[in-house]
Amino acid sequence: MGVEESIAVWTDREPTLDEELNALGEEDVFEMANLGEDQTGVPGVIMISTAMGQHGPRVKYFLKPGRHQPSFSVAVSAEPRVVANSLPDRDMTRMAPVVIAWVAANHVDLTRFWWDGPDWMHAEVEAFIAELKRV
Repeated sequence: MGVEESIAVWTDREPTLDEELNALGEEDVFEMANLGEDQTGVPGVIMISTAMGQHGPRVKYFLKPGRHQPSFSVAVSAEPRVVANSLPDRDMTRMAPVVIAWVAANHVDLTRFWWDGPDWMHAEVEAFIAELKRV
């Protein structure tokens, strides 16, 4: 399955970060970081987080940071794919292959952060981010 085909198959309406944060319960605890191009090699912003919501591990991509910005999400796995989108199709089609490549290169570490990150100290989070591979 090609990148364009997998993107078309797996896209659905992507909630804004604000909508996702509002849907979390008062007891939900998570950590997140917005990573820029200097950290990922991907133009734009990739938000990584620990377990958030009722879905599995994923990252969100934004053209620019902000709680109300459109985005798309990529499932963190050995074969990442876009699972939801609210960006214009041309922006998603242009950026998804690069974000997917970044997630594929870092999926083991991103999965570990998703599940174990809330127990990490600040220095561990900084070291984790510094060791992520760039594309």
